[in-house]
Amino acid sequence: MSDRKTLQVYAEAAQAYADGFARADDSFHDPDFAAFTARLPAGARILDLGCGPGHWAARFKEMGFTVSAMDASPEMAELAKSGFGIKVEVATFEAVRGKGPFDGIWANFSLLHAPRADLPGHLAQVHRALNPGGIFHIGMKLGDGEGRDKLGRFYAYYSEDELKNLLQDAGFTVTRTRRGNGQGLAGGVETYVILTAHA
Repeated sequence: MSDRKTLQVYAEAAQAYADGFARADDSFHDPDFAAFTARLPAGARILDLGCGPGHWAARFKEMGFTVSAMDASPEMAELAKSGFGIKVEVATFEAVRGKGPFDGIWANFSLLHAPRADLPGHLAQVHRALNPGGIFHIGMKLGDGEGRDKLGRFYAYYSEDELKNLLQDAGFTVTRTRRGNGQGLAGGVETYVILTAHA
């Protein structure tokens, strides 16, 4: 994700985002976390792709996994370091190329900032970065087309079937899906989908 306007929003709202979505008592996505980690071997190597303020990376680390974290926002990377002791590589999604192999890649509401035209290539890179049978978690917002929210952040929207087809085209087998509704940083309640797949 390299959209300048989106990065500026996160630069200005990084602390507010962390306060709202990186709480220690936040169990909203615990079922998704459990579905992902249950399939990982002990000591698995994980990439948190678009890690934000680092709360998920910290939880993986607490479970004994080896964690790499990436985010395009320097401000989010600093919060991950100061709040959780997580060292974050400040980089865009393209930086996945050549990394790995990982046993799992966690992309929790990060790839939704990539243009629709770029997502197939990103998914192919993720697949290449995983060990055979590696686990991929992706969270996206449901809808059509592309646009900006009231804060100015860029989003690409998909149907569940579109995402399943894109994952299959990239070589994944989808094993789990879950839909839900949640309130984001912009204040609106939107419908999302979580997909768990293996390479």
